[in-house]
Amino acid sequence: MRKIVGLFMVALLVAGVFAGFSVKSYAQEGSIVVLLPDAASSARWEADDRRFLAAAFEEAGVKYSIVNANGDAARQLTQAEQAITEGAKVILLVNLDSGSGATIIEKAREAGVKVIDYDRLTIEGEGADFYVSFDNEAVGRLQGEGLVAAVKAAGLEKPRVAVLNGSPTDNNATLFKNGYDSVINPLFESGEWIKVADEWVPDWDNQRALTIFEAMLAASGGQIDAAIAANDGLAGAVIAALENAGKPYIPVTGQDATVSGIQNILMGKQSMTVYKAIKAEAEAAAALAIALLKGEPTDDLVTGTVNNGTRDVPSVLLVPVSVTKDNIAETVIADGFRTWEEICVGEVEQFCPKDR
Repeated sequence: MRKIVGLFMVALLVAGVFAGFSVKSYAQEGSIVVLLPDAASSARWEADDRRFLAAAFEEAGVKYSIVNANGDAARQLTQAEQAITEGAKVILLVNLDSGSGATIIEKAREAGVKVIDYDRLTIEGEGADFYVSFDNEAVGRLQGEGLVAAVKAAGLEKPRVAVLNGSPTDNNATLFKNGYDSVINPLFESGEWIKVADEWVPDWDNQRALTIFEAMLAASGGQIDAAIAANDGLAGAVIAALENAGKPYIPVTGQDATVSGIQNILMGKQSMTVYKAIKAEAEAAAALAIALLKGEPTDDLVTGTVNNGTRDVPSVLLVPVSVTKDNIAETVIADGFRTWEEICVGEVEQFCPKDR
């Protein structure tokens, strides 16, 4: 009976995270609080970032908590205010948009709480104390180059190309677009490629992406030969739209090296994804947070600065890697980020290497 009650309480706690409410007094005096954005825009936040951050904090023996706003900016602000009130010393923030992120940073600064922008840079207000992410324009360039390679491999001449950007309120989505536009715009301008659509997906919402891409297909008379999709979730929406319309798969990009993204690549439904070593990103952010919590120097942890529009924010920028069917084993598998066991299930099994 005790075991059943214990499992029931765990289930309630988990449900609390995903329903968006926070358990009372989750923040502790002198702790680090991580504010994750949602569980829907990408599987990475709950599947990867949470576990890697938790492991780093556990190893260091510091007090911490990790909560998820479930896509609600007002809820994230409430979570931040609660953390500040309860004595947190460092907030690691993945903002839902720069406006709400700037408000959180301002309130934290007034209370003497340090803030690290994690993965997404807050481009309104004074900015966070630190920023940890990837070179996000480089991520976009890899996507653009990946689509060029896939179009060439498919032997497509004068392909009709659609572009499915991320959320217009996410600065990262703008940086990704800057990156892939630098590769594909010259092809549009020269007439080698034809742009049939270019739209943003509010909140990175995969269901809305499906609706948007289905509308693109309809408007083009079903004539879309290739697509930029800003992450694996959006790529999945493109794939689903093609399947719903009875269309063959087309070259399409992705990002985050999610399990579903890797599976789609193996099955020939997706051309590539971008692997951002989330474990390394989480560990870099955790190291900064721990140093700030303990009042230790941070100079050796920072690799440069990024201007948020107001000032240069001390930053750590990591290098992204392009992943195709040919280098899955050497990248995400070799790093331990993904395993063949979690990828090679169900219908995917037949597409996996036999000697894995």
